[in-house]
Amino acid sequence: MKLSSKALLALAISSITATAFAEPASQEFVPTTLAGTSAQSEAKGFIDGQSLGGTTRNWFSSERKFRGQRFSYKKHGVTETDANRTNWLQGTILNYSSGFTQGTVGVATEVAAYNVVALDRSKRDIKGGSNRTLADSDGDAVGQWSKLGLANVKFRVSNTTLTAGRQNFSSGIVDTIGNRALPSSFEGVSFDSQELSNLSFQGGIFDRVSPRTEQSLSKFRSEYGNGQETDKVKTLGFNYQPFKSLKTSVFAANVEDFWNQYYFGATHELGDAQTLALTTGLNYYKTTDTGSKKMGKIDNDTYSLSLGLTHQAHSLTFSYQAVNGNEYFDYLHETNGIYLANSLTSDFNGPNEKSFQVAYGLNMAEYGVPGLKFNVYSARGWGIDGTHYTGTAYGEAGVARSDLRLMNGETHQEYGIGTSYAIQSGALKATTIRGTYVTHRASAQQADGNIREFRLVTTIPFNIL
Repeated sequence: MKLSSKALLALAISSITATAFAEPASQEFVPTTLAGTSAQSEAKGFIDGQSLGGTTRNWFSSERKFRGQRFSYKKHGVTETDANRTNWLQGTILNYSSGFTQGTVGVATEVAAYNVVALDRSKRDIKGGSNRTLADSDGDAVGQWSKLGLANVKFRVSNTTLTAGRQNFSSGIVDTIGNRALPSSFEGVSFDSQELSNLSFQGGIFDRVSPRTEQSLSKFRSEYGNGQETDKVKTLGFNYQPFKSLKTSVFAANVEDFWNQYYFGATHELGDAQTLALTTGLNYYKTTDTGSKKMGKIDNDTYSLSLGLTHQAHSLTFSYQAVNGNEYFDYLHETNGIYLANSLTSDFNGPNEKSFQVAYGLNMAEYGVPGLKFNVYSARGWGIDGTHYTGTAYGEAGVARSDLRLMNGETHQEYGIGTSYAIQSGALKATTIRGTYVTHRASAQQADGNIREFRLVTTIPFNIL
């Protein structure tokens, strides 16, 4: 029997409900009470509570396209093509945070200087720049550049903090993304209220984003659209833990003249990893057009369901994901606002796409090597169908690999293997080294194409004060 998408979603929700009551320990209800302490009452003062530190990250990527696909770049005004692209950078963050002043209303500030040095400056290697290496108008790498990544003022009463300025923010819809040499950040005003023991509220209004690989602020635009920009993003939501084993998150966002988006996430944990533990995750997004509809007509329901089994050092996870809509499941560019289980190198978010992933993880701490981990995964997407798309936001009509209307039954596969190590002690404690290798294969009109990538990232934290 073939289940409909609505039936699968109902099954996903019911599976979380069922596991929430699977054994007595998981039925332990967490009552909502006032927080036991006030963070502001424990404020140390502007100077006494200050800190100065940061991270430096060495970020290397080597990519190769295959099956006839190639990168292009300009050399002496002539377009050249090549199957390879290399990016190598050193990104450093120096972050100063003051303490909160004492009293009923505490005031603090946070300032972070971001700097990047391009270690590979070959125009042929970087292919004219991207969201990896900053390049000038001629496609030459900018050898060294800096900016204010964070610059804000914070006001706190009890356990509620209001932040104004350039800042980090995290939710299922608007989230700082940090998978390059530097992370993104947002310009605006936000609040975080943790007055209750198991229920917190967050919200914000943002009008600009500081991209990972740009020096200036930019307007928000969508990840998959044709460059349309929006002047304002508003978001509001809460995190709630009704049981010790169950955590939920609900957020909504209005992206002016783009869309209204609603997010629900739930994670349930059952059992003991020393014998057998089950982790169930559900992520659901509803997106509809709004305002002047710069992104065209949108009516999209997308969800993912994951089931993970853990036994001591070993974990095995199965993830199913479905997009119900004639357009991409889209999110804001320079954010990590996609909490779907199958968001990998490819997001597996094509119109009407279904995808399935199997992943295996090995934690070597169980074998006496804490900090060392391995993972491998395989994901496949199928049924990509954009033939019913009537808008103009996603690609140029009739252009291969761009126009959704040319996507008819497209498929793709992704395979990845990775290892990471976190140093456990000594002067380099908490330093992480991460290496990954990914292969992505696609049918003719699937947008992500055929590419292999090896990535090596080393991140070193440091403290000065």
